[in-house]
Amino acid sequence: MTPRCPLGPRLLQVLLLCLPLPPPPRAHRFSAPNTTFNHLALAPGRGTLYVGAVNRLFQLSPELRLQAVAVTGPVFDSPDCVPFRDPADCPQARLTDNTNQLLLVSGRAQELVACGQARQGVCEKRGLEDVARVLYQAEDPGDGQFVAANAPGVATVGLVVAAPGRDLLLVARGLAGKLAGGVPPLTVRQLAGPQPFSSEGLGRLVVGDFSDYNNSYVAAFADARSAYFVFRRRGARAQAEYRSYVARVCLGDANLYSYVEVPLACRGQGLIQAASLTPSALLAAFAAGPGGARPALCAFPLAELDGSMERARRLCYTAGGRGPSGLEEATVEYGVTSRCVALPADSPESYPCGDEHTPSPIAGRQPLEAKPVLQLEQPISAVAGLQTDGHTIAFLGDTQGQLHKVFLNGSQGQVYHSQQVGPPGSAISPDLLVDSSGHHLYVLTAQQVDRVPVAACPQFPDCASCLQARDPLCGWCVLQGRCTPKGQCGRAAQANQWLWSYEDGHCPHVQSLLPAHRPRQEQGQVTLSVPRLPTLAMDEYFHCAFGDYDSLAHVEGPHVACVTPPEDQLPLNPPGRDHVTLPLALMFEDVAVATTNFSFYDCSAVQALEAAAPCRACVGSLWRCHWCSQSSRCVYGEHCPEGEDTIYSVQEVDVPVRGPGACPRVEGLAGPLLVPVGWESRLALRVRNLQHFGFRPSMAQRELPVPIYVTRGEGQRLDNAHTLHVTLYDCAMDHPDCSRCQAASGSLGCVWCSHGQPSCRYGPLCPPGAVELLCPTPSIDTVEPLTGPPEGGLALTIQGSNLGRDFAEVQDAVKVAGRPCSPEPSLYRTSARIVCVTAPAPSGTTGPIQVAIKNRPPGISTQHFTYQDPILLSLSPQWGPQAGGTQLTIHGQHLQTGGDISAFVGEQPCPIQEPVCPEAIVCHTMSQASPGEAVVRVVFGHAQRTLLASPFKYTANPQLVGAEPSVSFRGGGRLIRVRGTGLDVVQQPLLSVWLEATAEVQARGARPPDPSPRRSCGAPAAAPQACIPLEGGLLQCSTVCSVNSSSLLVCHSPAVPDGARLRRVFFALDNVHIDFARASGGQDFLYQPNPRLAPLSREEPARPYRVKPGNVLDVEGQGLNLGISKEEVRVRIGDGECLVKTLTLTHLYCEPPPRAPQPTNGSGTLPQFVVQMGNVRLALGPVQYETEPALSAFPIEAQVGLGMGAAVLIAAVLLLSLMYRHKSKQALRDYQKVLVQLENLEIGVGDQCRKEFTDLMTEMTDLSSDLEASGIPFLDYHTYAERVFFPGHGSCPLQPAREGPGEDARRVPVRQGLTQLSNLLNSKLFLLTVRAVRLIRTLEGQPGFSQRDRCHVASLLSLALHGKLEYLTDILRTLLSDLAAHYVQRNPKLMLRRTETMVEKLLTNWLSICLYAFLKEVAGEPLYLLLRAIQYQVDKGPVDAVTGKAKRTLNDSRLLREDVDFRPLTLMVLVGPGASGAAGSSATQRVPARVLDTDTITQVKEKVLDQVYKGTPFSQRPSVHVLDLEWRSGLAGHLTLSDEDLTSVTQNRWKRLNTLQHYKVPDGATVGLIPQLHNGRAVSQSLAQSCPLGENVPMLEDGEEGGVRLWHLVKAAEEPEGAKARRGSLRERDRERARAKAIPEIYLTRLLSMKGTLQKFVDDTFQAILSVNRPVPIAVKYLFDLLDELAGKHGIEDPETLHIWKTNSLLLRFWVNALKKPQLIFDVRVSDNVDAVLAVIAQTFIDSCTVSEHKVGRDSPVNKLLYAREIPRYKQMVERYYSDIRQSSAASYQEMNSALAELSGNYASATHCLEALQELYKHIHRYYDQIISALEEDPVAQKMQLACRLQQVAALVENKVTDL
Repeated sequence: MTPRCPLGPRLLQVLLLCLPLPPPPRAHRFSAPNTTFNHLALAPGRGTLYVGAVNRLFQLSPELRLQAVAVTGPVFDSPDCVPFRDPADCPQARLTDNTNQLLLVSGRAQELVACGQARQGVCEKRGLEDVARVLYQAEDPGDGQFVAANAPGVATVGLVVAAPGRDLLLVARGLAGKLAGGVPPLTVRQLAGPQPFSSEGLGRLVVGDFSDYNNSYVAAFADARSAYFVFRRRGARAQAEYRSYVARVCLGDANLYSYVEVPLACRGQGLIQAASLTPSALLAAFAAGPGGARPALCAFPLAELDGSMERARRLCYTAGGRGPSGLEEATVEYGVTSRCVALPADSPESYPCGDEHTPSPIAGRQPLEAKPVLQLEQPISAVAGLQTDGHTIAFLGDTQGQLHKVFLNGSQGQVYHSQQVGPPGSAISPDLLVDSSGHHLYVLTAQQVDRVPVAACPQFPDCASCLQARDPLCGWCVLQGRCTPKGQCGRAAQANQWLWSYEDGHCPHVQSLLPAHRPRQEQGQVTLSVPRLPTLAMDEYFHCAFGDYDSLAHVEGPHVACVTPPEDQLPLNPPGRDHVTLPLALMFEDVAVATTNFSFYDCSAVQALEAAAPCRACVGSLWRCHWCSQSSRCVYGEHCPEGEDTIYSVQEVDVPVRGPGACPRVEGLAGPLLVPVGWESRLALRVRNLQHFGFRPSMAQRELPVPIYVTRGEGQRLDNAHTLHVTLYDCAMDHPDCSRCQAASGSLGCVWCSHGQPSCRYGPLCPPGAVELLCPTPSIDTVEPLTGPPEGGLALTIQGSNLGRDFAEVQDAVKVAGRPCSPEPSLYRTSARIVCVTAPAPSGTTGPIQVAIKNRPPGISTQHFTYQDPILLSLSPQWGPQAGGTQLTIHGQHLQTGGDISAFVGEQPCPIQEPVCPEAIVCHTMSQASPGEAVVRVVFGHAQRTLLASPFKYTANPQLVGAEPSVSFRGGGRLIRVRGTGLDVVQQPLLSVWLEATAEVQARGARPPDPSPRRSCGAPAAAPQACIPLEGGLLQCSTVCSVNSSSLLVCHSPAVPDGARLRRVFFALDNVHIDFARASGGQDFLYQPNPRLAPLSREEPARPYRVKPGNVLDVEGQGLNLGISKEEVRVRIGDGECLVKTLTLTHLYCEPPPRAPQPTNGSGTLPQFVVQMGNVRLALGPVQYETEPALSAFPIEAQVGLGMGAAVLIAAVLLLSLMYRHKSKQALRDYQKVLVQLENLEIGVGDQCRKEFTDLMTEMTDLSSDLEASGIPFLDYHTYAERVFFPGHGSCPLQPAREGPGEDARRVPVRQGLTQLSNLLNSKLFLLTVRAVRLIRTLEGQPGFSQRDRCHVASLLSLALHGKLEYLTDILRTLLSDLAAHYVQRNPKLMLRRTETMVEKLLTNWLSICLYAFLKEVAGEPLYLLLRAIQYQVDKGPVDAVTGKAKRTLNDSRLLREDVDFRPLTLMVLVGPGASGAAGSSATQRVPARVLDTDTITQVKEKVLDQVYKGTPFSQRPSVHVLDLEWRSGLAGHLTLSDEDLTSVTQNRWKRLNTLQHYKVPDGATVGLIPQLHNGRAVSQSLAQSCPLGENVPMLEDGEEGGVRLWHLVKAAEEPEGAKARRGSLRERDRERARAKAIPEIYLTRLLSMKGTLQKFVDDTFQAILSVNRPVPIAVKYLFDLLDELAGKHGIEDPETLHIWKTNSLLLRFWVNALKKPQLIFDVRVSDNVDAVLAVIAQTFIDSCTVSEHKVGRDSPVNKLLYAREIPRYKQMVERYYSDIRQSSAASYQEMNSALAELSGNYASATHCLEALQELYKHIHRYYDQIISALEEDPVAQKMQLACRLQQVAALVENKVTDL
């Protein structure tokens, strides 16, 4: 606990005291100088470690921190002497080191057994909680108490085993010293009793001559049934060879009758050196063998070991020790007289642990042999085994200080990790221990103890390092994204969830991406192939993260499809780059399952980066970019605008114009390279592909009519008689080749001229000899298609030149692949095109196309035609809805056969989507009349193929039954879950929106649909465009949904442009369209305006917003929760996440990461604050984390104090050292520093309030849901009335009197008398004639009738008249009138101020009766929530159980003015039938309970009961004082915790109460509530007590008990009684006032934080009490009208007086009581600290009701200062409340009486009328004579004979003698 810094004048001392102590280092190693360690022991359950050393015993925490040390030597001793007292008895005694030989823990007795070599190896018992405390030490030990070997080189091993009712000690030791010859090698010893450690009366391993055998023990173990001892020994004296053995003894055998031993042999190895026992095997380390074999580890299966021992025992019991072969296989060893015998065959079963008549000790002759599983280089000195998750792990320590971790995998062992633990050359001790949790290993060497993690899974940050470590205890938990043991991975049992390196150890990875990259301008789908992807639950899903952008994933087997980000969500390309690469992660929640990189390219950037050759760079890049020649643009997509040539990317296949070779380009100069200056020159360039650049000859006409006329000069023209024309023609036009030239009309005179460039010319223009009469060979340019079916019948189109002058020339001239092809006359085009029909040919026939024109060589195509047989293989998918629309993929071979391909599903055509690929045809199904199967067929020209094996199945159309949520922002992206049936048959479900949009909106929000989308084979289908225009001015926006299962779709709401009006929202499930309203049960989908958020730094948005770690950020905005929930909002600061805590309409609260995150790509040096609400991404500016100065480690109080102290100190130094002219500057600086501190203080308090309020609102939300199930625990009316009427009288104020002997006869007359008294009181004539009032006046006038008596009688009268409340109201009205008359004459403002008279108590009771229904229906809930909120806040901080002071409170007197370090814990409480028994009971449930580690055990029990019984009224819960808290650790570790026990720490007469911190209870520990034991019996837990004794007081008394004072968190001030008595003196008051002034500066922040957190609940409660939105209770209106009437009657016109009357009668009388004591209304426990907080709130309510101005000053109490700002607002609420009631309609007498009659009927049965009358009569009896006299003097009473009637009542009730 950090000391609180005192404020005082000695400021330097303050600064020094405020420096925090450095935290103790995290220890993983312990060593002690000049000390040799011997043994190690571990206390199960506690985790405490004990180290036995030479001359020392050390007690260590689980983290190896020193807790205690005990000195055990050196001592005066000699191994040749028995223990002595007088040194003269042993002259050879010397100062001898005491080596620890044995160290064991007795769990039952909570003792540590320690045996040293000194004093002949005697042992002592020490306390586990403090090893220095000796519990037992033999003063004069006998030889029967010599336990351990008295020589340090001789090993001693032992076990503490549980026997019925006691613990026993089994000890085995070697031979040492001349006095040890008589000590048996194995003994059973007692731990308790008069002589601990004595073996008298218990078993011993009797040995003829120990030296003949010389047992050397290695280890001892125990399982559930047996104890095992591992040792080495030789045989009889003649057998000098040593062998390895293991012996077994039954745990319950205290006489060693069951002793059996068998030899062990590890093939080829030496003797055993170390061993360990696991549940399945004995692991043993053996020395190197004689043949050069290395040291080895052998594993002996426990079943085989026990079987070998059972065989030896059976042979020795029943067959004289001889086996079936007649050889001796078992014998009785150690030279004893017993021999193997021949008992009945069932003797081994009848005597499983032997008996007196069975032979013992038995030794088997046949060794149990095993092969080495592992060999090491160094000798093995220690072995420890661990079995977990079905795997066995061995930990081996060698003689060089190295620790090896070995995985025993079958018959082989693998060393997967080795580390140097001890100093090199220092052997690891055999005491190699695994802690009870199995998480850590304790390694002991002679110099140190080390704590080594068994498995360091968390240190491996990624999957690859986790699996490469080959740690069998670790695996990669895929969905948690961390390396964990199997038990910590929640779904490890499911396939592919927990990856283990010894199985198929491949991490999840993205095997392939399709496509590998995308253009940044196009949002589309990318498919990831992720093998071995884990399966998720129905309502879970994967999502893809492209950098910061999240996209829902659609999973089909190993394939995952995701939609890429839109362009505005992508970062800009880095400078000089044509793409940006983002990390792509397949995510589950926040865990990256598999990662890769994905690139988004920009074709326009490719062009810009290569200005010299943009086309070549464009089409030759890695990306699918195409070049538009005319517009010189590099574009993505499939083609250029209409009418423009496209040069396709080199990545494309099956297109002719592609790659850099097709680009228009200048290849060089064709002319001279030298050009003179000043002379016009012509240059010729060599160019290529200019036809794509737009250079084409002008389209001249073939024939042009030309007018003919005659002119003279330039302007004179001769008239023509009629129009004259000549026709100009050009032979070259339309006659590009020889055949067409010769086929032209003969009148034209065109010839084919070979002069120069061959062309068609007019005959005279061709030189003689250049006219060609025979045309060249036919030229074939293209052939389509190039494949056809074997059946033939395919129409083949051949295009080229010189293909004949007429059809007759080509009729038989065409062959295709050597087969004739018949031309079609109608489709022939002279010289340019031939269309022929192929003939049949075998499949696989291939060859060129030949056109042979007579007299000319044939023209042969470069392309070959192939006859191929198309084969249909499969369908994908195999089913779809009967409405059609399924995108059906037909898989096969050679499907690109022919050019005329059509598909059919059944009789319905299936329109094909181009292009047809060789292995797939894609078509879309049409609707079908009914569900069923349909055969798929494909027609290739005249050939048909049918897929009979897998028909397509039409299923029923999908149905939708639910869709939520039904609202989204216009930006879209909100996750919508759609439930239905048959959803998995839909290929591409869409959520679509139709909008009415203006032309401007359409232009802004949509792109026109691509009229002819071109799809490449092998490329994925392009994602649908976000928005496309429809006919009629509509706009359709869509998103693709993900099919999660057959019953669940997950969609994102589409983004819609602003200004568009919603027309329709529907789901497009292929061809099935379902409106959203129909799917959601009638709920229309609604779009809300996008949210708006203010920048974090409002004044300067570009300025970084400063964030203090740990504070909650408050972001203001508008419409924040209109279209999204808190859980869906993602807030990121750089690469870290700000957790959203609360989302309201105008505020978003989130908790930033504790450390400053890194900025994301391209966002600058500071991380950006980005809010993502669906698709709406709002960047609110950069964020800068405040670097905490050195003072940040201080508590806030210390920081403020230190700052003030530093300022004063600096000022003092400057005053001494600086000139006067510097003083003003220093004062200014100090003032500015104070302003900064005040600003920081205000910001800190505000942030803390927001964070606390967020946590509290979350808790209250959970509470509200609990209240819906269990309801508010209101008291029933009977209990409520008794608690209000009789406060301070216990829970049963009206107990029936106990009847003594002979009382039965008097019961009837007493009942008659009480009935007459009731009639007397209920007689309206009696009461209204004055003269119950006289009865009341008579009683009040008696001197001995105290104020307590007045209240008691008024309450009894209220109960007695409860059945006639209208009658009681009349009495109250009369008495109030008298009371008003009385106070008007004195001071009317004092009326009803206190409860001193019976009428005032009657008024209190009357209001309690009338307002009970209002409490239950209106005011009860906010009051209960306030109570629970206070309890929750108080429990979150430490509370001192002795002083009752708390860190979180509103009450200054209850404030804990110390800084107490505490840590919240979550305990798992066992609840159910098995909670008090074994922790493994199947009926037991685990309920989490929040506690603090500083809580006392009683406080923990109270919090646990609150959590376990949170829906149960307090009176029905078990009491905290009849239950004990038990800490469970494993199956056997049970520890009962209590406030005070033997472990409690006492120092200087101060005893500290035990806490969870004291017991070192960890977070997540399992506890149970068990009945308290008293004298061996459980204390009764009865809940239904007829009259409980009252509430328990949780706070302990701070008193002295036996001279010891108790304390918890802080020690109470030690003041003498006299000082306490003088505290009221003036000097003491001045000191208190001075201390109070210092408090706000340091501690007021705690009060302010608590106040700010609870403010909403206080406001809600006051609003419920003072609101008139609901009808005001008629009783309140009736009472206020009565007070108005009394004021008018007595002429009181002062409004302040009337205000005081109403306040005193209702608000202060009833509501303040309800606020201060909620236990009067609810069945709850109200602790002292909650009561103190309620007192402050009640005082605030009182101050709000006063008329006088609420003034506060610097000397005002802190509690008054807290609500100084709110009280004026509350005052206005009170005044408005009174005004509204005054203006409401008056409550009539009849309405009031009707309401009172109804109340009387509802509650009449709930009261104890008879008991009340009996109690009332006791008071009448007390003043009987005075009452009779008063009645006899009153004339009206005389007339009515009231005195006589009262005497009759007395006669019946108490047999009083009367004058009658």
